[in-house]
Amino acid sequence: MAQQCMISGKKPRTANAVSHSHHKTKRVQNPNLQWKRFFLDDEKRYVRLRVSTEVLKTIGKYGLRETIRRYGADPALLRR
Repeated sequence: MAQQCMISGKKPRTANAVSHSHHKTKRVQNPNLQWKRFFLDDEKRYVRLRVSTEVLKTIGKYGLRETIRRYGADPALLRR
């Protein structure tokens, strides 16, 4: 699962790099992914996930379990 957010599923996208003369060439826009450790209070352990910075902000606001529910991700991620 390289270059994909484990919660939101964000993946690299293709776009055009446009020069001054408007020549277009294909380029890749990668999501800003970070490896983060999250502590599960009820289980007293850490889980390590690769998440986008957008998801990090959402986790900070709502918590890890609620964020997984909101994005429709598989709750089995927490059993890693």
